[in-house]
Amino acid sequence: MSLSIKNHLIEGADYFLSPNQSDRSENIDLVVIHCISLPEGSFNNDNPTKLFLNELDFEKHDSFKSLEGLKVSAHILIERNGSLIQFVPFNKCAWHAGQSNYAGRDRCNEFSIGIELKGSIKEEFTNDQYSVLNDLLDLLKKEYGDMDVVGHSEIAPNRKNDPGPYFNWDLINA
Repeated sequence: MSLSIKNHLIEGADYFLSPNQSDRSENIDLVVIHCISLPEGSFNNDNPTKLFLNELDFEKHDSFKSLEGLKVSAHILIERNGSLIQFVPFNKCAWHAGQSNYAGRDRCNEFSIGIELKGSIKEEFTNDQYSVLNDLLDLLKKEYGDMDVVGHSEIAPNRKNDPGPYFNWDLINA
């Protein structure tokens, strides 16, 4: 897959503008890998998109009730088939990291790009997702400079455990 960036957006990706974003105060030097499925382990729906757009019906599933009022987003969601959905331009902060710390710096949203893989901490990710993730990481490093790549669990270890034990770090170009 040949990816390119124009105006801080992936050309050819579906784009839905999330209201859950803010201006950056620091340069980008970190990528944070997440995973999401709503409900857990259910992949054939647009619930993550609806969550990032503040359109999720919290009555639709019992597990959604705890998400009510939550304002979150990611820059990119990589679907199981490798297709991309972008919610926040890369030059803006997506609200993906929450309370977080990396290398002695708090507020990781300010200096990171958040990439969500549609998936679960309880299942393997697809080859298409790894392939597109690698293409995306190469492109982001070319566009924005060298950056570290970590899991959400590394920047918020007491709160988060994604992308989880089934994410194969040996398959990505970190």
